[in-house]
Amino acid sequence: MQIVLQPPPNPSSFRPAELARIVAAAPHRLLFLGGATAVLLGMLWWALWLAGNGLGLWAMPVPVIAAGWAHALGLQYQALPMFMFGFLLTVFPRWMGQQPYTRWHYVPVGASLFAGYLCFHLGLLGLPAMVHVGWLMTIVGWLAGLLLLLRLLWLDGGRTYHALACWVALALGLVGLLLTASHLHGGDARLLFGAIKLGTFGLLLPVYLTVCHRMLPFFSQVVIPGYRVWRPGWILACMLALVFAHLLLELAHAYVWLWLVDLPLTALAATLVYRWRLLEARRVRLLFVLHWGFAWLPLAMLLYAAQSAYLAWTGEFALGRAPVHALTVGFFGSLLVAMVTRVTQGHSGRPLEMGSIPWLCFWLLQGVALLRICAELLPNAPLLLALAAAGWVLAFLPWVLRSAWIYLTPRLDGAPG
Repeated sequence: MQIVLQPPPNPSSFRPAELARIVAAAPHRLLFLGGATAVLLGMLWWALWLAGNGLGLWAMPVPVIAAGWAHALGLQYQALPMFMFGFLLTVFPRWMGQQPYTRWHYVPVGASLFAGYLCFHLGLLGLPAMVHVGWLMTIVGWLAGLLLLLRLLWLDGGRTYHALACWVALALGLVGLLLTASHLHGGDARLLFGAIKLGTFGLLLPVYLTVCHRMLPFFSQVVIPGYRVWRPGWILACMLALVFAHLLLELAHAYVWLWLVDLPLTALAATLVYRWRLLEARRVRLLFVLHWGFAWLPLAMLLYAAQSAYLAWTGEFALGRAPVHALTVGFFGSLLVAMVTRVTQGHSGRPLEMGSIPWLCFWLLQGVALLRICAELLPNAPLLLALAAAGWVLAFLPWVLRSAWIYLTPRLDGAPG
């Protein structure tokens, strides 16, 4: 492993005003810092809950939303979306040849989303009113970000289909936020069920899939000699259609029919893994982790298909929540580390390489994903669940600290941003 020593920062950079200026220099700095903090602290709360209330080690305050649902909502609508808004507010102007936004545009988005996250999780710790405040602030920040991106789409005339697909997914995310708000104010619990499903298959998976379709071949072309970009629009359209079909079937509780859409989705995802040349990417660690993370998608959808087919055949719901955690921890988590590291390196003036800390975090996360899947299949599930959550925190802690250091210090090459 190669350890790169960073030069000491200028003491003036530790002044609050200077730190604020540095963090607000680009959308990804502000929102990636918030997202990294949220991913770590949100999972720390979940690990403490599982160890305390699941294993009986200590008592945790009972939140106004069931703890498992609060865990899903916090990650799907607060932690991961900060990364998505940070990335999309950075790349939308580049994809469409538009002028980038200034800090006066994106700082309110990042501030509202992060404040919403903090208030929501304070509410989970025993201040119920803060859950409502936090969710409202999340909606405000989300709506502001959505409108900023919509303006760029309007100026582009909707010609950039990757941008359009991401915006539609974020709009569906707003629907999920509103469903949750309705539940918090007395609405049926089925609204919360719908919000969680929308978060997974209406918001996160379409955004991840669309960004991978656009960026992975581009990154590979830069690194692999003789690489030919293969990203036909039809395959993305077919995969998104299948994802939305899966969403509708889940919302209708038609689990016995999921295999009809999940098997072709598995086949298309596996086709991309093959055509994007996973094995050739192994020579460059920063590229390899992107391809490896994407390879979790066909595995996760195959587990969904197997679960559905077995249910249709026997009437038994096997595998529990193994498929969803292969998708969320394996696919979403792995690509989070890989893509954010790639963007962070490139936009901080650092070499495009996977350093020791991100590399270690990535492979520890693979173990966490396997442990979380096994927790559905092995005895003593509460212990395994707590260990998986604690493993996430331990895997992410060095990566978050390293990332925060980068976001709080100027670019190494002296360039703006």
